[in-house]
Amino acid sequence: MKKSRFTEEQIIGFLRQAEAGLPVKELCRNGGFSDATFYKWRARFGGMQVSQAQRLRELESENAKLKRLLAAAHLDMHALKSVLGGKAPAPQARREAVGRMVSEHHLSERRACRLVGLSRDSYRHPPETNPMTQDLTGKIVEIAHVRRRFGYRRIHDMLRPEFPGVNHKRMYRLYRQANLTVRRRKKGKRPVNERVPRQLARTVNEVWSVDFVSDSLSGGRRLKYLTVADDFSHESVDIAVDFGISGQYVTRVLDRAALFRGYSQAVRTDNGPEFTSRAFMAWVQTHGIRHILIQPGRPMQNGYIESFNGKFRDEHLNDGWFQTLLQAREAVAIWRKDYNEVRPHSSLGRIPPARFAELHRQRAGDAAQHPLTQ
Repeated sequence: MKKSRFTEEQIIGFLRQAEAGLPVKELCRNGGFSDATFYKWRARFGGMQVSQAQRLRELESENAKLKRLLAAAHLDMHALKSVLGGKAPAPQARREAVGRMVSEHHLSERRACRLVGLSRDSYRHPPETNPMTQDLTGKIVEIAHVRRRFGYRRIHDMLRPEFPGVNHKRMYRLYRQANLTVRRRKKGKRPVNERVPRQLARTVNEVWSVDFVSDSLSGGRRLKYLTVADDFSHESVDIAVDFGISGQYVTRVLDRAALFRGYSQAVRTDNGPEFTSRAFMAWVQTHGIRHILIQPGRPMQNGYIESFNGKFRDEHLNDGWFQTLLQAREAVAIWRKDYNEVRPHSSLGRIPPARFAELHRQRAGDAAQHPLTQ
């Protein structure tokens, strides 16, 4: 703020003259200031005594000083968070933090060392590794590469006779500084299958989508539903209900459905253990069926069966609790018949899936009997 050449006593004196009746223009001409300056003074000091005006100036000075201090504190906090992340660092990390503060935030070396709690002498003269520590680090790396299942504690046990004065904490620090970790055991390899986004089916039995839905009996025992749907006609190919369904169980359900419909050209599933089991993979290869695995974490690549399962939950599972497995199977059979033959499907022209599949087969048969001529 620009400093005024008039003191508070003089300004309040001018205001008192105006209150006494002296015209503002004459007052401004005599005092050597503008009308705008007078009205600004009146808005700021109007009705004040001299002591009150002096106190106001002191408060403004203190406020400006506090703003400067607050800005400096915010700068320090920003610099600390950007280089330290809120953690208490080790001495070596503090040296690196001081270097970053000086280069990135343009702080002085003295100020940066004070913020991280490190002396300037320690910053300028980092410790040097002694020959014993270098030898110990080399031994640790050598053993870790030969014995890949050994962690730092077992390496410490092996090196304790050679380095009796080294405790496990120092061993762990050197072990971590060398970026050594115990190699994780590899999981059993699963069969490599095709993972592709969903593609539109063009005919019945081209692609079947398979998935599971969970429920429970009134007594609390878990039920598992295997749902199979045709991607083109949206028919419910089959719904199997049991307490547990393995990969071999899935193949039996699909074989049973194929007795009446024939085998599909492809089967789309998620990456569940039932669909990556040896029994299921052998069944796929035996019948020459293409197995389409959706990408992990992308359930909408199997969107047809997800939509079907949503209708199945809303219209069947939410109707009530079943007391026995037989009761659940009977209710599923009734719902599936109604879904395929009665319930209209909005994406099929408002007709049931079974009727849509029948019309498609008729058109396909007519096209085969009467091929187009050139």
